[in-house]
Amino acid sequence: MQIFPIALSAVILFTSVGHASEPTKIQLGPRPFYLIDKMPDGQLRSKLRSCANGPFSRTNFSIGHRGAPLQFPEHTRESYQAAARMGAGIIECDVTFTSDLALVCRHSQGDLATSTNILATPLAATCIKPFTPATLNADGSIDEPASAICRTSELTLAEFLSLKGKMDAGNRAATTPEAFMNGTVPWRTDLYATGGTLMSHAQSITLLQSLGVEFIPELKAPAVDMPFTSPITGEVLTQAGFAQKMIDEYIAAGIPAQDVHPQSFNPDDLLYWLKTAPEFGRNAIFLDGRKYDASNPSDTHAPTLQQIANMGITTVAPPQWVLLKEEDGQITPSDYALSAQTANLDIITWTLERSGRLREDVLDGRGKYYYQSTLGALTGDGDIYTTLDVLTQQVGIKGIFSDWPATVTFYANCMKL
Repeated sequence: MQIFPIALSAVILFTSVGHASEPTKIQLGPRPFYLIDKMPDGQLRSKLRSCANGPFSRTNFSIGHRGAPLQFPEHTRESYQAAARMGAGIIECDVTFTSDLALVCRHSQGDLATSTNILATPLAATCIKPFTPATLNADGSIDEPASAICRTSELTLAEFLSLKGKMDAGNRAATTPEAFMNGTVPWRTDLYATGGTLMSHAQSITLLQSLGVEFIPELKAPAVDMPFTSPITGEVLTQAGFAQKMIDEYIAAGIPAQDVHPQSFNPDDLLYWLKTAPEFGRNAIFLDGRKYDASNPSDTHAPTLQQIANMGITTVAPPQWVLLKEEDGQITPSDYALSAQTANLDIITWTLERSGRLREDVLDGRGKYYYQSTLGALTGDGDIYTTLDVLTQQVGIKGIFSDWPATVTFYANCMKL
């Protein structure tokens, strides 16, 4: 099953939809070249350097994770545009719903306090947990962190769209809402967080279609009890109805099923799509967020990967560390990766460029999650490409989510996957 083909054209044309015209060529910027320069001498570095002059084209191997949130507020128009300009062939909208049951793009139903400016607006009154300041010990350490919970399900679509996206972060030591919203980690930037444009799911479909990319929506687990009754319309939304509603919006927009790769951490959602919308279900992706042993991630949970394949599910997507292990100081495929290969499952993974700098951050404590199974084999930023190369050449992934798609676009073009 080939759901992540590499685009052949070196020049991509775009159409304009109420915003500045898109460039006619993929733009990668300096980051891929910076990472290559940080690699140790060797065959991989030489190969990547030989591709410095391109040409570069859009590739479905490069998946925009919430757009391009390394520098742009996630799930905003600006973030999606940036991902497309960097050659991502598939871009993600995480799908949740509002109080009037409109579908919107947001990583979590309850993340508005950290990913938008809601606490600086009158809509802060709708938050199910208002901002609570941090309490600090005498030495300045945090006793109780600052917090707030604000949900899309408390807002109408119009109210949701009135908010502005910001870099997703909350300052745990904050004593004011303004300070809480100013929590961006040092390896990201607020340079472009100047009022990101929030989008409904339907709006994202229109935009992404105009950008010439495919769709990889994730049906997010609701933060409210299901079935959910809209306080606005009185309509009742079941989990199955939620799963169907997401697919219906692609059908209504005339999007071919082969261009849509629906995702969920809940296997029941995938089985529902396979049964009721098989043309979409065949492309569905099981996001495997189950807990695994970092020393050598193995196929230890029920259902097993073979049982998942037997259900008719064709693609599995664990975090990247689950596919790898460290052996004699080298990065190699994990037992989990070998089991997925044996089960003849396609594999995609997440998330590259989401952990800051490898040497200073990952090895010293921050961002360990995405590299936890290979920490001893990492020496610096260039190991982002070392990791990607093992995932591609030895694990056999079909695509990878990235917070900065240019890094993956460069690699995919260079390797002519």
